[in-house]
Amino acid sequence: MMAIVNRTPDSFYDQGATWAEDAAFARVAAVVEQGAEIVDIGGIKAAPGQEISAAEEKERVVDLVARVRSSYPSLVISVDTWRAEVGAAVCAAGADLLNDAWGGADPELVDVAAEHGAAIICTHTGGVTPRTRPFRIEYDDVVAAAIDDTVRYAERALAAGVARESIVIDPAHDFGKNTFHSLEVTRRLGEMVDTGWPVLVSLSNKDFVGETLDLPVGERLVGTLAATAVCALAGARIYRVHEVVETRQVVDMVWTIAGRRPPQRAIRGLA
Repeated sequence: MMAIVNRTPDSFYDQGATWAEDAAFARVAAVVEQGAEIVDIGGIKAAPGQEISAAEEKERVVDLVARVRSSYPSLVISVDTWRAEVGAAVCAAGADLLNDAWGGADPELVDVAAEHGAAIICTHTGGVTPRTRPFRIEYDDVVAAAIDDTVRYAERALAAGVARESIVIDPAHDFGKNTFHSLEVTRRLGEMVDTGWPVLVSLSNKDFVGETLDLPVGERLVGTLAATAVCALAGARIYRVHEVVETRQVVDMVWTIAGRRPPQRAIRGLA
């Protein structure tokens, strides 16, 4: 489980509830208690909005990363950034993973990951500019495009010196995609899993869930968990989430049904 921690005043989901550093740190403590193995700290919301410079982004995340690192030595700390400058600063502060949600918009980010021995998440965005919404974007085959782009990015990271076991691919639901694209990626996620690269999915409260069910952000948990179950059955390995406990239960149940995990307790008919 990768738990989302927003150091932004304008997050689409929590509306700035963890904008203050102490609130963000409390969120880290809460999700660690819930069993999250990774926290993903972000300093800029993905949607269009106020321009945030690299300097401002660093002010939002670097000190928090250092504080979390000091308090949780074994926790995997991810930072959601596409900027190499920010990546270098957070890695120096103790981050383990760079979550590039914008598909290699800054080509030097892989070099930063390699230099610091960090992991990297390689996403597919269809080449859209960071912090812009897709407009009438079209693909001949969205899954083929996602595979081609993420595998190419993964291979570039490997060539730059990032360890193979530290490279993850992500189809990036909603990013550079309309709802039909995100639904197709979900339905065919097994094709990405079959590449051999570990797959991360970020489904939590996304617009494709809201549009499918015609529900606002605060009412998308059930739809999110349904999409999570489909991705879990396909073999996704990492789940970037707002709701850790509920997602863990869904993934554990699906993986047990799939025969990848034993039940925690199985005495029915035996005792």
